[in-house]
This record gives sequence, C-alpha cells and structure tokens, in this order.
Amino acid sequence: MKKFSDFICKHKKFIVVLSFILLIPALIGMYKTKINYDILVYLPEDIETIKGQNILTDDFDLGAFSITVVDNMSPKDILKLEDRIRDIEGVGKVLSVHDLVGTNIPIEILPSEIRTKIKKGDSNLLIVTYDGSTSSDTTLSAIEEMREITDDSVKIGGMSAMVLDTRDVSNGEVVTYVAIAILLCVIVLLISLDSYVVPFILLGNIGMAILYNMGTNIFLGDISYITKAISSILQLGVTTDFSIFLYHKYEKSKKEFKTKDEAMSNAIKATLVSVVGSSLTTIAGFLALCTMNLTLGRDIGIVMAKGVLIGVISVITIFPALLLTFDNVITKTSHKVVLPKFTGIKNFALKHYKVIFVVFLILYVPAIIGNKNTEVYYNLDKSLPEDLGSSVASRELKEKFNIVSSSAILISNDIKNNELNEMVDEIEDLDGIDFVLSASKLADMGININDDSDISKIFKSDKYQLLLVNSTYDIATVELNEQIDELSKIVKKYDKKAIIAGEGPLMKDMVEISDQDFKNVNYTSIIVIFIIMILVLKSISLPVLLVFAIEFAIMLNMGIPYYTNTSIPFIASIVIGTIQLGATIDYAILMTTKYIEERKKGENKKEAMKIALDNSVSSIFVSGMCFFAATIGVGVYSKLEMIASLCTLISRGAIISMVTVILVLPSLLIIFDKLIIKTTLGFRKKGIYEK
Repeated sequence: MKKFSDFICKHKKFIVVLSFILLIPALIGMYKTKINYDILVYLPEDIETIKGQNILTDDFDLGAFSITVVDNMSPKDILKLEDRIRDIEGVGKVLSVHDLVGTNIPIEILPSEIRTKIKKGDSNLLIVTYDGSTSSDTTLSAIEEMREITDDSVKIGGMSAMVLDTRDVSNGEVVTYVAIAILLCVIVLLISLDSYVVPFILLGNIGMAILYNMGTNIFLGDISYITKAISSILQLGVTTDFSIFLYHKYEKSKKEFKTKDEAMSNAIKATLVSVVGSSLTTIAGFLALCTMNLTLGRDIGIVMAKGVLIGVISVITIFPALLLTFDNVITKTSHKVVLPKFTGIKNFALKHYKVIFVVFLILYVPAIIGNKNTEVYYNLDKSLPEDLGSSVASRELKEKFNIVSSSAILISNDIKNNELNEMVDEIEDLDGIDFVLSASKLADMGININDDSDISKIFKSDKYQLLLVNSTYDIATVELNEQIDELSKIVKKYDKKAIIAGEGPLMKDMVEISDQDFKNVNYTSIIVIFIIMILVLKSISLPVLLVFAIEFAIMLNMGIPYYTNTSIPFIASIVIGTIQLGATIDYAILMTTKYIEERKKGENKKEAMKIALDNSVSSIFVSGMCFFAATIGVGVYSKLEMIASLCTLISRGAIISMVTVILVLPSLLIIFDKLIIKTTLGFRKKGIYEK
C-alpha cells in the first residue's frame, strides 16, 4: 500500500495529464451511449405481454401507433393530411373513417356505435402506425415531423408521443441538473472547508469520475433516462465524503511529516483503509438493485456501483495529484472555516440519550405505518407536465372519446366466427368496457374490408386476428387490473394460446413485478450490507443496530408522503431504500468505528461517544449536506415528476439519515454497550469496559 501511495505522489504530474487525456474517450463513450426513454422495455422478455408486443410488431406492424385527434378539418383536408403523414419516413399506415366511406358519403350513415367513437363534433380520430417500436429513433423522428407539418388542431397521443416528450424534457433539463447540484455543493464546501480553491478541485475530480463513469456506460449498450438524470448527482453526493476525508487527512499529515509528498502518501493510505468498508457497503447497496426483474434496477444499480468504484479510484489517485500540483494556490487561498463546532448538538446527544432512544422507539411506529401505506402511482402520464403535446392529446381522447386505456387481444385465426362473436359479447358485458373492435364486427356493421386494405392488415395476419378493446378505467389502477384478469379468463376460455397485450396489460405486469421487486431489493440490500458490516466491524450486534437505525430513517422518509397525502412514482419506492441505505451507512460506520476504537483504548462509554462525536459530526454534516445539496435543487427544478420525486426523496432522506446517525445512533451504542462488547472482536481485557 505504501508503494502505491508513494507512486501516486511521485508521478502526480503524469497522473494529472493522463486524467485529462482519458476524458476524450470518456466523452466519446458518453456521446455514443444510447439513452432509453421507455420504461416498459425493461419488463422481462419472457412474460406474455412482451411476447404479444413482439407479435404486434412483427405480424401486424403495430408495435407502435398513435391515436390522433384532428379538429376542425373537412373530410378532404383529412385525406390530404393522411397523404402527407404517409410520406414521412417511419410511418406505416394512416387510417380514418373517411378511408372507409370516402368524402361523398356522410358519416351519419354509419352505425351510432361506430360513429360516436370516431367523431365528436368537429373532432375526428386518425390512427397512425409506425414501422419501428414504441421508442425507436425512427418512430420518435416520425412523430417529430408529424408535429412540424401540423398545427395545434392535430394532437398526437399514445406511448410513443409520451416517450418523445419525456426525451425532450429530460434532455433540456439534464445540464441544469448538474449545474444546480454543483452550485449548491460549492456553497456547502466553501463554508465547510478552509480554502477557496479546494472545493473546485474536489468537484473537478468528482466531475472527471462522473464523466469516466458515463463514458464506460457504452459497454452496457444503453441506459435509461432516469439513470442518466440521477446517476451524476448521486455519484457527486455519495463520493464527496471520501474526498473530504482525504483532504482533512492530508492537512493534518502536513503537520506531522517533513514533505508534502510524505504527508499525502500517509493521507492516501489512511483514506484507502477507511473508505474500503464504506464504499463496499455503498456498492453492495446499489448492486442489490440488480436483483429486480424489472431490468431498470440493473441499469441504475450497475451504473451507480461502477460510479462509486470509479469515484474511490479517482479520490486516491487523481485528487491527491491535483492537491499536490496546486498546493501553493490552496495555501494562498486559505480562509477560516465557517462551519460551527456543533457543541450544542453533541452535548444534547450525550446528555439526553435515553430520551432520544424513547422518542426513536415511539416514532418507529408511525414510520412503519406511513411507509406501508404511502400511495404509489404507476401511470407514466402523471409524471409529465400537463401542457405537453402527449398530455394534451391523452386528456382530449379521454374527455371527448372516452378512450382511456387500450388492450390488444391476439386470437388464433382458427377460431370460428360464432365463437369469436360470443367472446366479444362476453367482453362487452364486463364493467368498464367501452367498446371492442374487430374485423368481423366491422363486417357485421356493413363496413366492407378488402383483404389487401390497410384496415384488413391491422386486424388480420397469417396466424392471428386482432381485437382492440377500450376500457374506461385509468392505466395501472386496481379497477383496470381486475378487469384485465376477467378479460383474460374470457379470452383463454375460447383460445388457450390467446395473448392480451397493449398498454394496460403491460402496466399491470409492471405493477405486479415492481411489487415483488420492492421486497427482493429491500431484503437483498439489507442482507448483503449486513454481511459486509460483520466483516468490516467484526461484530454481530453492531450491524443490527446500524441497520435498525438506518431502516428507521428510510421508513420515516418513505412514510412522510402518506401523512402529507402525496403519491410517489413506483420506481421511487423500489430504489430509494437501497440508495439511502447504501449511501448513508457510511456515516454510521464512521461514528461506530471511532466509538469502538476509543472503547478498546479503555475510555468509558460516554467519553468514547464524546470523542466519536467530536471526530465525526462535522464530517457527517458536510457529507450529508453535500448529498442534500446535490439533489434538492433538481427535486425543486425538474418538470419530470419521476425525477423530481426521486431527488426530493433522496435529499430529504440525506437529512433524515444525517440526523438519525448524529442523535439516534449514539443512544443505541451507549444503551447497548455491554451487548456490543460481548459480541465484537477485540475486547479482550475484562473489567475496564464496565463504565
């Protein structure tokens, strides 16, 4: 280890130059990494709904489609608009009622059951299919061009339009996310550190680590927009405390060693030893997300675990080299630390530890209740601003045409017409079903469909025939999910191999898979981190106490929305606990390690805790505030509810965890001191600890 730290100090200039050169491939990799804006693609490939989507894409060219509302246009103008849309690259078929009846025959001759579903007042429906999948570049480009050639009288709905709006908002905000996080972190660091330059060197080092991490994502092929939006600010918040620890150790070592290189070599060794346990628990926490069946968890988990590892490597290589290179500038720009000593808080924690413990136990009950009952939403529309094109279209489709959520039923071509009609009748009798559309039903209504027509190709392929079902129930609600279950029973009765696909069934699977993922991730993260802490702390009781305290902080954070009558996005309920546990366990390990160290020296439990608080409160405060600063601004600023909710929960969790470690953990360590001594290696002499 000494050889490694000496090498860093000896070759500091080379390391600085190399770190800047490595930014070139990192930026290239970041630029070439594809960003995915469709959460539904992270569903497992082997589930029935995804198989259905693949059939819709391959057999019906319906992998992506839009239901478009056209206002105030004559039949002739609508047909002209259809021709213009057909000429757009990536567009498959374009259909309206006027393709069936032409421009000379009045729509009023159609059965009212059909007429009311395709025309309301001056508004007509237009169906546009695309050659690519929901979130493919060709589909999104096609919708962009459609918007360019139309005005506000044409509103494009559907998943693809929503994905496009998500992409545009996210791309427009991501630079601002980072800028806000950096600005707020600079303020925190200027207050807490003793130099005007060090905060910028520190953040510059972390910035390089973030770029290296984002650049190496190219090996994953693509990452989600959620990962892209939050990984940088999470990496900033999580790895800042490692950098602060090294800087403080370096400044202290300069008073003990003759040369700056010797002082830095000692600081690197001390930092490496200290951060190994902390970084391992953090990395393990993020990797626990890989246990999710929804592969979005693996996406976030791998990127963040990799980011922490790269961050640690940068802290013990690039950051020391930068500090040594700019040491003279750092010295000239030194200033008095504004950060308070926190004497009152430390004295309060020591004097009232029994009261704090009682309050902690009392608050555990509402924390558990709130955490269990916090409302979670799965409807992706809710995460977007209401004034976006897809949101406006969805609202108009619902209000004017009662089109809320759709399902696509794939039935074998071998099924007899009378059985098919019986099945349709049963489906239409279900509560909440607005209409069922099929080729046979259109034929029964007197609408002739030629085998080679576009509309025929929508409803029939070589193997399957398609039924489109519209429900009046909102996406991802209990009512819709129960309706889909009933729908499945009816369909399977007539064709055991039938498949139900579409947005509604996909979101139902998302709900069920996410609920299971929530349990898997929580259990896995706790177990893995618990095992790592046993190895790091060499104790059975300490990991239990630390996890007990941090889980309280997590449940309190997740329970607050219940008491404020606020719903949170489903992905937050899955990942927040792991992020908060993995990131803030560092604070707990820092204080606990110092407490055990002092107890082993023979200090009584209160004096040991006083020393532990003196040595850790400032570091915990700075780290917690940096984590808070890196996320709160994004939580307030972002127009994407998914990102805003995640960052708000993370920022609030950082404060709650910080307060829990500073106030609650000391009371647990003091009260359970005897148990800790008996279950922790290293306490060999009896009697001196009985204080």
